[in-house]
Amino acid sequence: MEDLQELTIIERPVRRSLKTPEEIERLTVDEDLSDIDRAVYLLSAGQDIQGTSVIANLPILMRQNPTETLRRVLPKVREVLHVASVEMQLTAAVSFLTILQEESMSVHTYAHSFLQIILLHLEHRDTGVSNAWLETLLSAIELLPKETLRHEILNPLVSKAQLSQTVQSRLVSCKILGKLTNKFDTHSIKREILPLVKSLCQDVEYEVRSCMCRQLENIAQGIGTELTKSVVLPELIELSRDESGSVRLAAFETLVNMLDMFDTGIFTPDQHLRFLEFYKKLCTLGLQQENGHSENQIPSQIVEQEKKYTSVRKNCAYNFPAMIVFVDPKNFHMELYSTFFCLCHDPEVPVRYTIAICFYEVSKLLNSGVYLIHKELITLLQDESLEVLDALINHLPEILELMSIGGENSIQENKLSSLPDLIPALTAAEQRAASSLKWRTHEKLLQKYACLPHIISSDQIYYRFLQRMFTIMMTNNVLPVQRAAARTLCVFLRYNRRQEQRHEVIQKLIEQLGQGKSYWNRLRFLDTCEFIIEIFSKSFFCKYFFLPVIELTHDPVANVRMKLCYMLPKVKSALKIPADMHLLQQLEMCVRKLLCQEKDKDVLAIVKKTVLELDRMEMSMDVFQKKNYEKDLLDQEKEREELLFLEMEQLEKEKHQNEGRSSSEKSFEKKRRDPRTPAQSLPKNIPVSVPGPSSTPSTSKEIKKSKLIRSQSFNNQAFHAKYGNLDKCASKSSTLAHTPSVSGLVRTAMLSLTDDSFRTRNTSSVPASFSPNPVLPSTSRGTGNTADPKSSGGKDVQPRKATLKSRKSNP
Repeated sequence: MEDLQELTIIERPVRRSLKTPEEIERLTVDEDLSDIDRAVYLLSAGQDIQGTSVIANLPILMRQNPTETLRRVLPKVREVLHVASVEMQLTAAVSFLTILQEESMSVHTYAHSFLQIILLHLEHRDTGVSNAWLETLLSAIELLPKETLRHEILNPLVSKAQLSQTVQSRLVSCKILGKLTNKFDTHSIKREILPLVKSLCQDVEYEVRSCMCRQLENIAQGIGTELTKSVVLPELIELSRDESGSVRLAAFETLVNMLDMFDTGIFTPDQHLRFLEFYKKLCTLGLQQENGHSENQIPSQIVEQEKKYTSVRKNCAYNFPAMIVFVDPKNFHMELYSTFFCLCHDPEVPVRYTIAICFYEVSKLLNSGVYLIHKELITLLQDESLEVLDALINHLPEILELMSIGGENSIQENKLSSLPDLIPALTAAEQRAASSLKWRTHEKLLQKYACLPHIISSDQIYYRFLQRMFTIMMTNNVLPVQRAAARTLCVFLRYNRRQEQRHEVIQKLIEQLGQGKSYWNRLRFLDTCEFIIEIFSKSFFCKYFFLPVIELTHDPVANVRMKLCYMLPKVKSALKIPADMHLLQQLEMCVRKLLCQEKDKDVLAIVKKTVLELDRMEMSMDVFQKKNYEKDLLDQEKEREELLFLEMEQLEKEKHQNEGRSSSEKSFEKKRRDPRTPAQSLPKNIPVSVPGPSSTPSTSKEIKKSKLIRSQSFNNQAFHAKYGNLDKCASKSSTLAHTPSVSGLVRTAMLSLTDDSFRTRNTSSVPASFSPNPVLPSTSRGTGNTADPKSSGGKDVQPRKATLKSRKSNP
């Protein structure tokens, strides 16, 4: 019963709010009335809400029947507005502005019919209503003719701006004067408007002085530079010394906005120095001993003062790039470096955060002098606040690129060897982000680290960053962070210059992720493979990762199989026909098994959808097709780059071998010429005689051929024991049609020249960058491969040495 009583109490207000039959009768209007008649009736005898509705629909009435609306409805609106509510006043101001913007009548008609109503309500006691009518008037000033403005607005404004008027009236006059300036010529402004402006700039109320000060920018644009210097600028300078803080702030902001009108770049040396010294003082405001607190200040005042000082230094940091332009980047070290150092080491985080945001702009402005701020980059990377680090890394790749190619050390081949603290700072920043709860900063930092292959050496990345990416992928609990680490790892792998390191990374990916005990790791392996498809060539993916991926169709965890099903279209897009037909058959067989044997209903549903998508896909061909031309061209370019990395690695090895050989030959020659060296101490396996000039070119060519053959046989080792059949897949796969590199042509020519046993059946079908049997340490070869002389690396040397000897013996 108590609950029912409570419900009864709740219902009572609802019943009271209902209209009585008498009220409904008063609100009812004859349906046969026209729109104009209904509007006149509601404005005359209706309730306030009905009158407001009529005024809101006034633009519609003006479009339908402007003559009758102006003759019958508008006079009623004028009468109602004298006693109208705030809501009706605001509605009328909006409707009048809408009618003006729709141009449903001429400007003269609008001025005759509506302008007096607008001017009448400008000084409404409610500030919101007054501002609404003022906005309507300011919009009307843009369209009204000059004579109308002079007689209807400017002339009455002389009396409205007097001190005898209300503050509200004088504030409205300030804004109207700022708008009128652009409508009259310079002579009229000087004679009729500027006297009022001066009077309002010296008003006794600070609100009026501040409002007039903010209109001086518009007035200056209307009267031109010369008159501004003689009339407006003195008033502005006086206002900048005003006792009120709001007036001084308005003067400062107005002066900044007007700088474009003056020749601000032409400073005398003394002015330039004073301005610069004042800026430097502001950058350390509150930090120097003379800015200490007085004994009479209470703690709250001290805190408030410190906030103001911090705000000043923060704004100085924000404008630091502009100050570099002011002093000229060539003078940065002498004029601004110490200030930049102070801002980067400021005790307050907002200041360091702001200078970190500006760091990229500063780097661009310094150009070749960017080396001057290397240490400050390290300082901000090591900052204790992650907010500062987050601000800095937004443009970290661009900053590092500028530092790697600019400055006095630009000859160092983009490796920043002059900055030994960079790598420890980068690793420490990542560790600090990883140990915090701000995983978005950690994710962003890992994404930005993908630029490092263009900045530091491949070995530095391998030993200092790549292993860390593995650790994050294996141990971090945040999925976006893991995916960011996986993608960055793939970029590191893409630009790695050591073949054995690349194969080690591939083996780790397969063993620790693809074959990992945790299903979470296997899911991350599939994520990594998606990045590999995106970053590497199709041949690379098919050679190393195709079989490990499709083997996960037998994974015991449904989530892994489900993710693989979503990925199958991307896997199929990496195949090229007819070279990868056998891989396509394996893919179809795995999908067929999933359709027949899958027991999880969710996975089965996804498999069925995926099968339809796979059937609709068009396969890539070995030759270019018009519809896939851009994709094929991009894949070909990736393949060429991968080939180039291998060739560069081989050239580096040859260079080191030649350097070692030349140093040993020089040592031997020195010992041979030394009369104190006994003859029996000379190495027996080094010939004493030096080949003549006629045999030197032939010998050097043969040596280079031998090295290239050995390089090819080195590439022909196996991949992994479990994926031994990968060798067969890769040997049958072909790449997109492309122009063979010079080294590839030389390699083919030398094979055909030296020995028939080294001739290949199809040298262009398999790219040199991915030889049929990649090098991985745990690989065991099949008997077929060891019997094949073309894939035997250890037998290349002896026959070629014999050939060299035979040629030397027959000059």
